[in-house]
Amino acid sequence: MTNDQSQDFRFSSIEEWRAFFSPYSHIVLIGNSEAAQPEQLLQTYPPATLFVFFNKVYKVLDSGFDAPCLLIARSGMMGANIVHRREVADVLKFFQTERFLGIVNVRVDGSEALSPTSAFNGATVRHLDLRDILGQTYPSGKFATSGFALTLWLLGLGLPGKVVLAGFSAKRSDKWKVFDVHDWNFEQIYLAVRARRGDIAMLGRFEATPIETLIKALPDVAPVEILAEANEVLARRLDDANQQIDKLMSITKLQRSIYNFFASLKPKTRKQRYLARQGEKKAGG
Repeated sequence: MTNDQSQDFRFSSIEEWRAFFSPYSHIVLIGNSEAAQPEQLLQTYPPATLFVFFNKVYKVLDSGFDAPCLLIARSGMMGANIVHRREVADVLKFFQTERFLGIVNVRVDGSEALSPTSAFNGATVRHLDLRDILGQTYPSGKFATSGFALTLWLLGLGLPGKVVLAGFSAKRSDKWKVFDVHDWNFEQIYLAVRARRGDIAMLGRFEATPIETLIKALPDVAPVEILAEANEVLARRLDDANQQIDKLMSITKLQRSIYNFFASLKPKTRKQRYLARQGEKKAGG
């Protein structure tokens, strides 16, 4: 980050953020998932609801969204992802109303760089640094998703409105990837516990699980015994699955070698070129 860029960054105080969110009865975070149904959410929640979208909204919205809303733009090491991928115009076209409150450029890890306000095509921009919000609560070697970090931060503000998570399924699909840099199991468990305590609402999460069904089906058996047996069954199934994975890795060795060869012939991406330049600068002192 250069010194002239840093002058564009506007970090608001906790009090300012709390005042910004406090007028809303509900703050609905709409995850990038096929389970998200923005139009249905519009019909479900009252007018005093703030809807929060993330990055590639063209995958969850079919047309313009006319309700109080924000766009969270996650940063990577090259700045906001929608900026360095040249997607700002693609996402802003869905928010052409006065009720669009702007973009919040978020970073969660120290390797992520915020983008200057001028990079967002004239939209109102706020910057939010969540590097310290997780502390020691997130598994090492992984990075929190934007939705998870933002949820924890909103809960910490002590807002009068209810935080609602919609479409936080953590499921792969043809449309959505589930990146391994995030600890999806940890996030889903953490959010589910907070939801069961009533701290947040998590839409579509609480259909009866197999364990809950078993507890009801075996009322004379202590839940801890059922959980212990379930852990043993899952461990055996995981071991069986790992054995089959090892076989597949052996069988597909030639295919993977061919794939890696052709992959090495592809031109470097902008991110790879950027990392190479940064490495050269460090090597040059």
